[in-house]
Amino acid sequence: MNKKIQRGLAIATAAALAFGVAVTSQANAAGKTVYLAYQGPLSGGEASTGTDEQNAVKYAIKLFNAANPQFNVQLVSVDDQGDPSEAAKVAPAIGQNTKIIGLVGPAYSGATIASLPYYKAGRLPLISPSATRVSLTDPKNKSDYGQPVFHRVVATDDKQGPALAKFATKGVSSPKVFLFDDQSAYAVPLAGYVKTALKSLKITLAGTDSVPADTKDYSATVAKIKSSGANVVIYTGYYSAAAVFVKQMRADAALKSVVFAGGDGVFNSQFAVLAGDAAEGARLTGVAGLADASKTVAAAYTKSMGSEPGVYATESFDAANIFLSGIKAGKLTRNAMLNWVKGGPFTGVGGAKYKFNRNGDISEGGFAGFNVTKGELVNTGPVA
Repeated sequence: MNKKIQRGLAIATAAALAFGVAVTSQANAAGKTVYLAYQGPLSGGEASTGTDEQNAVKYAIKLFNAANPQFNVQLVSVDDQGDPSEAAKVAPAIGQNTKIIGLVGPAYSGATIASLPYYKAGRLPLISPSATRVSLTDPKNKSDYGQPVFHRVVATDDKQGPALAKFATKGVSSPKVFLFDDQSAYAVPLAGYVKTALKSLKITLAGTDSVPADTKDYSATVAKIKSSGANVVIYTGYYSAAAVFVKQMRADAALKSVVFAGGDGVFNSQFAVLAGDAAEGARLTGVAGLADASKTVAAAYTKSMGSEPGVYATESFDAANIFLSGIKAGKLTRNAMLNWVKGGPFTGVGGAKYKFNRNGDISEGGFAGFNVTKGELVNTGPVA
């Protein structure tokens, strides 16, 4: 990236040409222009998650600009495809562009780790709606630790692991679990927390596997599941690969009745679309939707944006509003915004309370269980 292009809209435009970064204006033309960013998978196999999150950020900005004509907040869209290698390409320009004073994201844990060196160097405040890897807020993990800039409005995988283990096996007689991951920075540690939870619950771990996220032929894993005698399969990767796998698993008559379960990486409406009938009955852990937090806000969102709010819309909307409240309060530099985020508490949609601890985590939050029923993700309530 040309070092001469380091400030202002010129950087965002250069990044757009080089790396697919776009600037969206939701303008009050007469207002003071301020830049926020969203980073997540906006293309590729995981694009549904990023699109859902970014749309919630866009909606928050749209409401803010309408209510605060003294400001013209514009959104810089950063497409990392959910891939650490792509994140490492797009993050440097964003880290250097000091006119961007806050970033919602990154969405995925691996992409977060790859981006952090550039954002920490630039002291760019981050609030992720969905990066759940524990090490991002663990000061003992020097390579992954995101302070002083990283914060998140979602619970972590040390909570999700036990929730997934419980929900996947609920009501199953003599459960025997086959556990596998996609080798990603998110999936591997989550599988570890699931494994620990199964042991504490005295549930049999029948077998394990670890396969790359871009696997197309899961026949070897399917064979291992059959030979293990498992009646529950837990996958800790992402939805696009899960859809490929579950269709191949269900094609084997002996495995049609086996419970399939996944974590919040699988928790996406596109999982049901891509997997079709094979997704029916799947058990997923995720977060409550915008309609659960506020039916009024969800209805207004749908009317304004032309589509229903997707996964992590609540968290993305709330993260954006933390930054927007800072802008309204006159926190228009990175350092001022960073101090604002570390202050709080903040009230989210539906009354959610956010107060970040010194490591960037929130004290509240947890995971709900969802069943795929007739192609829809149906919330069954919090998993204790």
